[in-house]
Amino acid sequence: MGSSPGGYRAAVLGSPIAHSLSPVLHMAAYGALGLDGWSYTAIECDEAGLPGLIASCEDPRANWAGLSLTMPLKRAVLPLLDRTEPLAAEVGGANTVVFAGGQRRGYNTDIPGMVAALAGAGVTSPASATILGAGATACAALAALRETGLAAAVVQVRDQARAGGLLAAARRLGVVVELRRFGSGVRDGELLISTVPAGAADFYPERTCGGTARPGAVLDVVYSPWPTPLALAAANWGAVVVGGFDLLLHQAARQVELMTGIEPAPLEAMRAAGRSELTRRAQVASG
Repeated sequence: MGSSPGGYRAAVLGSPIAHSLSPVLHMAAYGALGLDGWSYTAIECDEAGLPGLIASCEDPRANWAGLSLTMPLKRAVLPLLDRTEPLAAEVGGANTVVFAGGQRRGYNTDIPGMVAALAGAGVTSPASATILGAGATACAALAALRETGLAAAVVQVRDQARAGGLLAAARRLGVVVELRRFGSGVRDGELLISTVPAGAADFYPERTCGGTARPGAVLDVVYSPWPTPLALAAANWGAVVVGGFDLLLHQAARQVELMTGIEPAPLEAMRAAGRSELTRRAQVASG
């Protein structure tokens, strides 16, 4: 997809959304690619407003290339799409909409983003894995684990009655899930993926990772504040630690490729811009 005289538009949708790092990452990519007329913004949007907003993006005069979606929009968007890639349908969520050929096309870049983030840290074929949480990111984690060759995983949840969506995704993916109580122990050396919000897993290292039963690798999807207590503890006991920024970076890079049609995305330019913005935010927060 080339640039029109007015350029193309893209945005990330969610509620709340002002904190999103995605505009910084995408704009850095556009700059590195020479797409001077392109723009990427954050738009406040909830489930009720999603159908109307997507419909407005189809006006050819608006030059919309695509949208990034946060929860709960990842699931709400599925019935609004003309085409959904098989992987997004399997996990039950699309975080990317591309407007192309008169169609709304849905993709899930969380999965390749997670696989790439883990691979970048040398985690390519874990022997076993535990996931904390049962939301959309946990579903993507199941798919990512399948990509690494795992056919089963433990998932720790607070309320098993609310894990229906995850179990349905597991069935579609062909992954066997064992549900356990949130805060249960882990097997020594396995991969631990925390998909819960900031603060929700802070207690985890002290209560469940004592003695010799400690994960060999930890992926915490939180990117701010960083490092999390879980990440700090994992680093202290010698585990491989992968942060949420790496996941965000790789999934955003895939979104850039899908929306612009240019591969590969300028990962290092995006990384530098994202790190700089996180540093700036930390300085502002500290006064």
